[in-house]
Amino acid sequence: MAKYTRLEVAQVMKSTGLVPLFFNENVELGKKVLKACYDGGARLLEFTSRGDFAFEIFGALNRYALKELPGMILGVGSITDAAAASLYMQLGANFIVTPVLREDIALVCNRRKVLWSPGCGTLSEISRAEELGCEIVKLFPGGIYGPDFVKAIKGPCPWTSIMPTGGVSPTEKNLKSWFDAGVTCVGMGSKLISKEVLANGDFKSLENNVRNALNIISKLK
Repeated sequence: MAKYTRLEVAQVMKSTGLVPLFFNENVELGKKVLKACYDGGARLLEFTSRGDFAFEIFGALNRYALKELPGMILGVGSITDAAAASLYMQLGANFIVTPVLREDIALVCNRRKVLWSPGCGTLSEISRAEELGCEIVKLFPGGIYGPDFVKAIKGPCPWTSIMPTGGVSPTEKNLKSWFDAGVTCVGMGSKLISKEVLANGDFKSLENNVRNALNIISKLK
């Protein structure tokens, strides 16, 4: 069962501005990534469900976070149907992120007051997601649409909260372009948690990268 309501999660997304994305089959490696992100100041992490038995890995990581990392909010991404969303919520997922807009996922998440963030690419999809109770819309793939798309959406719909994923990097120039356009937060995967960091076990570097990204974002918000 989720420990945080959708409104609580949305507030943390807004206040910190950053959601790291990560998947690896190695639970112990995942714990080190979680700890590095946490020590760097992140209070959210999206576990991307992209491998066999991924739910078992998430369960272990969430138990670790609940025990060792107070205030760390774990959610799950790459969810494509209501059954998968329900399974992860049983394991304590605090938010569900999807690559597409699925109404069946909206229903099961809303029933438990768990935040869900669907991937949308048109104003009609964004509007429908909000009608279904979405607090923060995922713009995906963010790199295809870009900050100008966000700015165009925020014109007629200033109430819309957007989280681009894909095309986001931890540089001041890139982050400034997104936050100047009006995003609420950004999702960041391999540009933040790189293959090199994982291969070298350089978790101190990851901690510093997260801290630097959060410092940049705090100045832009």
